[in-house]
Amino acid sequence: MEQKTRLTGGFQTGLTAGLGVMTAILLATAVSQLATVITYVVFALLLALGLNPLVKLLQKIKFPKILAITVVVLGFFGSLALLISLALPVAIEEAAIFIQQVPTLISSFFSLELISQWDVRLSGSLTNAGNGLIDFVSNSANWPTLLGGVFEVGLGVVSATFGVILVGILTLYFMASLDQIREYLGKLVSSSKRESFFSISDQISTSVGRWVIGQLSIALIHAAVVFTFLSIVQAPFVLLLTFIAFLFALIPLVGPVIAFVLITSFSLLAGFETAIAVGIFYLIYLQIDAYLVSPRIMKKAVSIPSAAVVIAALAGGTLMGVLGALIAIPIAASVLLIIREVWMPKQELT
Repeated sequence: MEQKTRLTGGFQTGLTAGLGVMTAILLATAVSQLATVITYVVFALLLALGLNPLVKLLQKIKFPKILAITVVVLGFFGSLALLISLALPVAIEEAAIFIQQVPTLISSFFSLELISQWDVRLSGSLTNAGNGLIDFVSNSANWPTLLGGVFEVGLGVVSATFGVILVGILTLYFMASLDQIREYLGKLVSSSKRESFFSISDQISTSVGRWVIGQLSIALIHAAVVFTFLSIVQAPFVLLLTFIAFLFALIPLVGPVIAFVLITSFSLLAGFETAIAVGIFYLIYLQIDAYLVSPRIMKKAVSIPSAAVVIAALAGGTLMGVLGALIAIPIAASVLLIIREVWMPKQELT
């Protein structure tokens, strides 16, 4: 009888463990399937928290809440639409010029002395590969293939448009319901600790809002520096490259590195010397941005040590890619705030 009981207990333990593993797999699958939706929600929430201080400011000067939210949201997305409408035609025009100059760029690359020496050693294989690549790029019928086909290009445009609209709607919803969400979450906490919870949650939302503003400031500084230097060295497609620099600078640490590779590659169109100058300058600025500009701005915005900013961004980017790099600093600020406001006072009492 005792042996039977042991077998039953072992079976139950195995069954419970198996169900736990299956549940974990199902949850992981669900999260991976909903990755795009989760990304939209996170972006919308970050935007809502970043714009919320402006709503509070308008409310202080006697604006009704609904009117304040409407003014802020329409102002933000209206400014974004105006910027895109002004920059997009120039970007498309410069992109078209770039595509026309790609064969020249490829020819210049294979004409370099080092490449020519290797081409001789490989019996002209590099030249043949370069000519084939030039023929492929020169044929406009092949351009959609580079992006996965006409259908995929159209689907990508539709998906991006839908994403922008969805983020805008979610941002409006979050901004209108931030107070309700705060009150609802407060009811999940015991009444004796509710006031402390509200205080900490307000500080966290304020920190996240400041982080959004800080990250936008970093991106604007990055774009201004890139625009100034590219104009000085007379690099091609200055406006297009500046826009690229701004977009990628919104992604902490990882984004500026990607922008460095792209912008340096584009600079080859103006000559090898220009590309070298841009590359050296960009490498120097990346160090200044990573260890001086970004940490200082983020330290003032979210009140966390500079080292924690760098470590959090690296860890978030490694674990979750772009989304992880974006949310890592607000999460780190929230954790440090909870430690400072909750855990440390408890330690003082023991």
